[in-house]
Amino acid sequence: MKVLRAIYLSNRLFAAIGIIVASALLGYAIGGLESFARALLYLLLSLVIIDILLLFRVKKGVTASRFAPEKFSNGDQNPIRIFIQNMYQFKAKLLVIDEVPDQFQMREASFDVEVAASGSKAINYELRPVKRGEYHFGKTNVFVKSPLGLISRRFQFGESTMIPVYPSYIQMRKYELLAISNQLTLQGVKKIRRLGHNQEFEQIKEYVPGDDFRIINWKATARKDQLMVNNYQDERSQQVYCLIDKSRVMQMPFEGLSLLDYAINATLALSNIIIKKGDRAGMITFQHKVSTVLPASKRNKQMQLIQESLYNQKTLYKEADYSRLFITVKRKLTQRSLLLLFTNFESMAALERQLPYFSNLAKNHVLVVVFFQNTELKDLLESRPKSVKDIYFKTIAEKYDHEKRLIVKELRKHGIYSVLTPPQDLTVNTINKYLELKSRGLI
Repeated sequence: MKVLRAIYLSNRLFAAIGIIVASALLGYAIGGLESFARALLYLLLSLVIIDILLLFRVKKGVTASRFAPEKFSNGDQNPIRIFIQNMYQFKAKLLVIDEVPDQFQMREASFDVEVAASGSKAINYELRPVKRGEYHFGKTNVFVKSPLGLISRRFQFGESTMIPVYPSYIQMRKYELLAISNQLTLQGVKKIRRLGHNQEFEQIKEYVPGDDFRIINWKATARKDQLMVNNYQDERSQQVYCLIDKSRVMQMPFEGLSLLDYAINATLALSNIIIKKGDRAGMITFQHKVSTVLPASKRNKQMQLIQESLYNQKTLYKEADYSRLFITVKRKLTQRSLLLLFTNFESMAALERQLPYFSNLAKNHVLVVVFFQNTELKDLLESRPKSVKDIYFKTIAEKYDHEKRLIVKELRKHGIYSVLTPPQDLTVNTINKYLELKSRGLI
């Protein structure tokens, strides 16, 4: 029974059976075809027996192993590798079907490969998750055909495997490496011109061409008998908090990811940059109530704590309660901090309801409201209307686009900074704003 369950009939076998049946039917009209059909049937049965012997005379004709990361990065392409070893003494044709998690909705995760006798081959493919959580892989199915190709033998490898999907640690590492090598500008992060000097003195060093003459230390110059300058560094240990709105306004999808997931990925990358710059990174998440409060810190385990906290963030699709957020910030944050609020507004009316809380937050902290452009409207705004219906849709799109720009002006009028960004540029634009405010000595 175990052997029978491993046998699968191929299209080549069904085609051969069809030819035999057609020959047998024509045998009633044409003499001699009936004997020919009978001979074909015996030949086919013999070939099937030979094919079975070729495939089943070796107990382990094929081995396969799946190699995947311990955790997936949300919104990124994650590599999967299947290594196949052919133990047969003939060139085998394989159909490999990997049972990927249901979340990917991949009906045909299959690969046709040929492996030489006693040879091996690797199959590489990528998966892009768009939701955090647990993803369960099934078995790896390998269907083997001999050169005859009449039947296939199925092999199954591996057991059910769970891989968690975390916020985009690939994006975080990319910005970390660029920050270490001072190549952030390659990803669009701007070089911010310093306004004046930061207050934190680092050391006295020798003058090199390009140094500002205003920072020459004349006493040290007299002692050393050569030009010496004061060297300053960015003020460190400033508190920076990412406030993440988890309400229903953050569930709008863009390229598969929700705005909430874009905010979570940006928070992870930004927090890493903050700590690398010597500041303290913290996080608060909220919707109808405050869910998570992670105090700002730059200790070694802080990034791990931020990543674990972000992994578990979910929404109940409720309205955000900014009064609870204001009370929490007032109680927990006693030091002036930079607050980066990730949220979304589609109209001035929505902003006006929350503006009193924003104004109160901005009195004691530097508040930056980060919200999103509706990039789906871009093509509509740039199109030429051809009918009354098109004119109506374009007018509505222009109204929404205008409201976004009005929100920026209204926030600026109340002394609140803002970042209006497309979802795909969220991380870069947020890092730019953090570096800008830091260079201006506002935090």
